[in-house]
Amino acid sequence: MLQIAICDDEQFYRDKMKRLLDRYMQRREMPYELHVFLSGKEFLEQCENSVKFNIVFLDINMEEMDGIQTAERIRSFHSDTYIVFVTAFIDYALEGYKVNAVRYLMKDNLEGALEECMRAILQKMQVAQVNFVFMEGEKKLYTDNILYVESRGHKSIFHYMEDEETTYQIYDKLDVIEEKLAGYRFLRIHKSYLVNMKHIRRINNYTAFLDTGEELPIPRPRFQMAKESFVDYKGAM
Repeated sequence: MLQIAICDDEQFYRDKMKRLLDRYMQRREMPYELHVFLSGKEFLEQCENSVKFNIVFLDINMEEMDGIQTAERIRSFHSDTYIVFVTAFIDYALEGYKVNAVRYLMKDNLEGALEECMRAILQKMQVAQVNFVFMEGEKKLYTDNILYVESRGHKSIFHYMEDEETTYQIYDKLDVIEEKLAGYRFLRIHKSYLVNMKHIRRINNYTAFLDTGEELPIPRPRFQMAKESFVDYKGAM
């Protein structure tokens, strides 16, 4: 499920962006959650917001904590969030480069620009679904929302992010699942763990640290390979 945030201290533009985003996502029939915040400070009061959202629309000119400062805090926790600045001014390009903003949207042109912005982001995200037959029944999973897959006994357990972290169980070997997810940037860090590199914050001390706060072990023989693969992934983004 796609997690989207709007952060703007002007109600008129909050409501307008929400209306346009709801219309766009419902037309595409994609599952999503849309959260609205009145300031950068409110957004950052909950630490998980720094890693929870796939896309964040930030007003640059907010009081107390502006959009640039909020984006810098997001980036200090998470590199994969798509940050879109929304502004009435065009003179913030340099600051946007520093936090790797994907777009600037002018407030007087939201109607035409927002849908194009969403199309570009979803294309970059390569939003994809893969079908699995779980013990709970057949289900299509968004590959971006798969945190990792764990081998346990004769089953593999998918750790999946919906409204909260959910698990699905399947009678398949991890080797089979790894082959099925080839091309979606999953990394076999352990004979029992296949991890979505999108959700790895860092790798060190024979451990993969995930953006959910979970830590998964990496055995010594696999550590160098895992670290090099993750560095290559980050460099290709």
